[in-house]
Amino acid sequence: MIRVENLTKTFAAPGGGEVQALAGITLRIDRGEFVAVVGPSGSGKSTLLFAMGGLATPTSGQVFLGETRVYDLEREARAALRRTEVGFVFQTFNLVPYLTCLENVALPPLLAGRARADAMAAAEAVLERLGMTARRHHRPAQLSVGERQRVGIGRALVNAPRVLLADEPTGNLDPATADQVLDVLRDLNRGGQTIVMVTHDLRLAEQAGRIVRLRSGALDLAVPSRVTA
Repeated sequence: MIRVENLTKTFAAPGGGEVQALAGITLRIDRGEFVAVVGPSGSGKSTLLFAMGGLATPTSGQVFLGETRVYDLEREARAALRRTEVGFVFQTFNLVPYLTCLENVALPPLLAGRARADAMAAAEAVLERLGMTARRHHRPAQLSVGERQRVGIGRALVNAPRVLLADEPTGNLDPATADQVLDVLRDLNRGGQTIVMVTHDLRLAEQAGRIVRLRSGALDLAVPSRVTA
């Protein structure tokens, strides 16, 4: 499903020099896996996730989505790939405040060129799947934080992406609400959805199918990645 091969990423440091965010990572995510990426702050977790999704061009190395070499694509083609093949879930939800839940979820298919009626029908189906039908005409400010994240997940799912990339999806949630959101992700994974989740919460990471640890931009081989029970 996703292959990361010898991926490096450097950024210019304030005052000169460079910071290495990724240091030669090679990693494979198989279809249907639920993988949690953990590590200390600054270890490169989010940079790796964004590189997987075509949002952070690596300094060297390559990302494969299926057989597609993501960073061999022109910018427009890479954007089209993200719209249809990759779904992103963010810690801060990134919902449009003046749109309803239904309209927020319908945005990705509309941006992908689907007819409005088709996009709205797809959004309705996803919100029903996530138990949000009764709230579909509410705006984000009228929702709880957990409901907002469900809408964020719905927006990520509506184009039926091959992989769902979640960057600290429970970071703004209390423990009980975080558990509810993780239950949604686990249900999606049981239905076959491939998920890669960055999290600082080891308690939640333990509920994924596999844990990958990073340290200083590299796989932490001192603590082997493993499959959970």
